Amino acid sequence: MATAAQWIEGARPRTLPNAIAPVIAGTGAAASIDGAVWWKAILALLVSLALIVGVNYANDYSDGIRGTDDVRVGPLRLVGQKLASPAAVKNAAIISLAIGAVFGLVLVALTAWWLILVGAACLAGAWYYTGGSKPYGYSGFGEIAVFVFFGLIGVLGTQFVQADKIDWAGAVLAVAVGSFSSAVLVANNLRDIPTDTESGKVTLAVKLGDPRTRTLHLAMLAIPFIATLILVARTPWALVGLVAIPLAVRANAPVRSGKGGLELIPALRDSGLALLLWSVATAIALGIAG
Repeated sequence: MATAAQWIEGARPRTLPNAIAPVIAGTGAAASIDGAVWWKAILALLVSLALIVGVNYANDYSDGIRGTDDVRVGPLRLVGQKLASPAAVKNAAIISLAIGAVFGLVLVALTAWWLILVGAACLAGAWYYTGGSKPYGYSGFGEIAVFVFFGLIGVLGTQFVQADKIDWAGAVLAVAVGSFSSAVLVANNLRDIPTDTESGKVTLAVKLGDPRTRTLHLAMLAIPFIATLILVARTPWALVGLVAIPLAVRANAPVRSGKGGLELIPALRDSGLALLLWSVATAIALGIAG
């Protein structure tokens, strides 16, 4: 039976910036048009955190029963390493996703009925990333899904539930956050190219190959800083987002130096930290502008 510490590690806490940053950025976008509602931001954060924990457990379950995690060079996996039963991990995923759905329904009731369709799409995306008979994560669409769910939907959804509208600055923030989040997955999938190829998991990294995946990681980290320059049109304070450049450079260092396996784990961590720092700095800047 897995220990509490192993369950926590199985929830993949290193991915939490991907859930926190969209809410921070979306709240900053709402604040820039005088629409921030802090208690709604907290609800949105609870939804985002519950969903990412749910999708992480769901991935652990689905990859584990497929045998994808039988040979790993990365962090702990509950099912793949036989630390917890598949049923227990599946139930943890369902409970986490259900908690996210409950908080989401509260926001739907307070905002607009059609958001329930967005929520349903998020739940389906969470489960079928590695679940079902034809998981889209096994066909190279993982980075696109992360860009959409943790970028576009996460940021613009947070802005909308608070301000009742979205604007161009929110869209720019959404692209930036989605790019950062995709960079985290790109680094993860770069590390796993050998084992994913062996197990038949065709990620985008497997399709692109090692050299082009390394280039993609750099591009995904560069896009948010281009977004920073665009956001200067809203407020010159947006330039404080450049404070995340050193972290982004550090995140890409193992990638551009040709590291592999466990040596790429810092790239995942630092990509997430750059995402979080950029989102906090930019949200504060936009809040000042509002």
